Amino acid sequence: MTRIIADISVSLDGFVTGPDPGPANGLGTGGEALHTWAFSDDPDDRRVLREATARSGAVVLGRRLFDVVDGPHGWDDTTGYGAGEVGKPAFVVVTSAPPASVRLTGLDWTFVTSGVADAVAAARERAEAASARGAKDLDVVLMGGGATIASALRAGLVDTLALHLAPVVLGAGTPLFTGGAPRALVQRSVVPTTTATHLTYDVL
Repeated sequence: MTRIIADISVSLDGFVTGPDPGPANGLGTGGEALHTWAFSDDPDDRRVLREATARSGAVVLGRRLFDVVDGPHGWDDTTGYGAGEVGKPAFVVVTSAPPASVRLTGLDWTFVTSGVADAVAAARERAEAASARGAKDLDVVLMGGGATIASALRAGLVDTLALHLAPVVLGAGTPLFTGGAPRALVQRSVVPTTTATHLTYDVL
């Protein structure tokens, strides 16, 4: 069964970027510390990353994050979603208008202009098709940014929330939780490492 999983790194004070994020500074000032775990040699960090990317049938992201990863300082063959871990899932971008061009033409991009719910629905179709081809269950992963995940949570679209809690206090930046209807969570797993505490919750 395809699940909708929101998966994102966050600081101890609730930010998913540092201050002043932008296309040339996607994680903002000091925000690189949020993703230290993803480049760690710790076996538990590697396992968390490997398992998360292996289950990804399709990935949803917002337009600001797309502009970062597709920009000149963004992803390449060695840095990107699950680089070096698994094959490349389909990517679905929530946007008001498709970009004029795409740098990362080797990836499967779909641009949805009618909101996060329709983007998640399109990603579910891609994930279910990939599941059928591979004869295993794959999920939709919402990788960010913070506003996209917050919108999906408010809309009740998320089944599982996976947080990678980094041991850093950023003081400012892009907050993950910005209000809206409360959501009850059930904690399912905690994996502590030296670079993060990996938390998994079911969203009720």
